[in-house]
Amino acid sequence: MSRIGNKVIDIPEGVTIEQKDGQVTVKGPKGELSESVPADFKLTVEDGSASLARPTDQKDHRALHGLYRSLINNMVVGVNAGYTKELELVGVGYKASVQGNVLELSLGYSHNIFLAIPEELSVKAETEKGKSPKVTLEGIDKQLIGHVAAKIKSLRKVEPYKGKGIRFVGEHIRRKAGKTAAAK
Repeated sequence: MSRIGNKVIDIPEGVTIEQKDGQVTVKGPKGELSESVPADFKLTVEDGSASLARPTDQKDHRALHGLYRSLINNMVVGVNAGYTKELELVGVGYKASVQGNVLELSLGYSHNIFLAIPEELSVKAETEKGKSPKVTLEGIDKQLIGHVAAKIKSLRKVEPYKGKGIRFVGEHIRRKAGKTAAAK
């Protein structure tokens, strides 16, 4: 029994869901998203809520039931409220700037890194004096935001001794002690 798959999806006002030919389309005030769902999964929409039903209790249908319910719920939240991810650049001389949809990062390498951000996302870079620069990603597709944030984070992984690198805001990093004092 899938606990997540059986949960009801709340549909806010202004959001519509329809299933046609194995494609679920969600439209809302911020945009439109679609996801392919196996045709034998039935999506029922009734007065402000939707539920996804699997055809049988076979192992593969049970495995996919919760997945597709979560994907549809993420689309509903995305087209209504949207998603944001914030990354901070911790290190001396680390900088970030944005021109159009191109993110320029200075991460202590001999060259700057230019990263093209997909058109579906908006990116902001802010630098306050005395604080680490922050990069904010906003969009309606949770999966795409997570993918781009992971790509940015992989450009300079956080090292455990000084804690320098790119991390999510509020992320806890396990620190190591480093060398101890020389033996006498």
